[in-house]
Amino acid sequence: MIQIRQLSSADVNFQAELDKLLSFEVSVDSEIERTVTQILRQIRTHGDDALLEFTRRFDNPGITRVEEIELSRDQLKSALSALGRAQRDALEQAAFRIRVYHEKQLSQSWDYVEPDGTRLGQKITALDRVGLYVPGGKAAYPSSVLMNAIPARVAGVGELIMVTPMPKGEKNPLVLAAAAICEVDRVFAIGGAQAVAALAYGTATIPRVDKIVGPGNAYVAAAKRHVFGTVGIDMLAGPSEILVICDGKTNPDWIAMDLFSQAEHDEQAQSILLSPDQSFLAAVADSISRLIDTLPRRAIIRASLENRGALIHVRNLREACEIASRIAPEHLELSVDQPEQWVDSIRHAGAIFLGRYTCEALGDYCAGPNHVLPTSGTARFSSPLGVYDFQKRTSLIQVSATGASRLGEIASILAKGEGLDAHAGSAESRCR
Repeated sequence: MIQIRQLSSADVNFQAELDKLLSFEVSVDSEIERTVTQILRQIRTHGDDALLEFTRRFDNPGITRVEEIELSRDQLKSALSALGRAQRDALEQAAFRIRVYHEKQLSQSWDYVEPDGTRLGQKITALDRVGLYVPGGKAAYPSSVLMNAIPARVAGVGELIMVTPMPKGEKNPLVLAAAAICEVDRVFAIGGAQAVAALAYGTATIPRVDKIVGPGNAYVAAAKRHVFGTVGIDMLAGPSEILVICDGKTNPDWIAMDLFSQAEHDEQAQSILLSPDQSFLAAVADSISRLIDTLPRRAIIRASLENRGALIHVRNLREACEIASRIAPEHLELSVDQPEQWVDSIRHAGAIFLGRYTCEALGDYCAGPNHVLPTSGTARFSSPLGVYDFQKRTSLIQVSATGASRLGEIASILAKGEGLDAHAGSAESRCR
């Protein structure tokens, strides 16, 4: 029998219990920090020599020259060609849907002209070069390739560099096939903090990028945190999360599997169900106990649900939405009748899945929207990864002679108020 926390919003200490449930502090492991700092320093100082040393130490002892880490375009195409029809079709259909969705996010430059001839606007340009980190080893994620590379391609990024660890030289064909579908420019068989460092600082072999995106382990996350500022990064993601709001009419087995879908990521993942139907919560608890042992990752799921999961009884769906907005989850399922009527009641969530048939797993792979989402409550101020993350904005200002006089007076007054006389003089010099 699995012991999953059960709460009620009617309890006087509910808020304290909820805060305790949600509390998660990313502890800084001093040993990881020390190791990452050393790796970053070595790569920055010694470039390819250090990169080869770390790759041999952590991933592939058989590599002898740094040139061996790059995979050719022919290898990517061969991986795609060798896939079975079902896998290739799934990748291509997912890529198509992701591309169509993200094309709608594409921003365009704009400007306008004021009556005196002054022109103001904004120029939109894509980043020149982006680095994509794709996990490898025990787990390989072709979906991460699609979700990170396609928005960059839609944005018009000039060059996409992918790094992925290949322990003992073992290549994951799905990851390479996904890179081929996304037309990734260059792929390197490296991983860990050393890969992040190579992308951030550049070496003779690895080109320096402007931004690094993609998930990784604790060493990768620490390295991304350290190089931020030298390059851009997507986000520092915490454990996966799902929050389900259900009116009690969905098959409880479905909801149990939805909770499992995030719990199986790791022991720190969080799965929460809110419902005004107490008997339904009990039915889901029964489904969890009955179904958990059918899954290969049941030990991870059990630890996740017992450590950070919860079944919460609420007064009504409106209160459920209020609690959900307070939590600001990564994934939020509205498994209710007429889910669209509740969307405006949700202020904060990484992604909202509407209706009983819209399970979160579809969003992970092929629905279209990006699966790189804010976690740990950061949906209060952050957004999913998108085309906008690979574009930057430059302001355009062209002041006419008439406008210079009008604006010069305003600027002069404000500049003098700040004690910046040279600013005032510069503005006044254009006044007629």
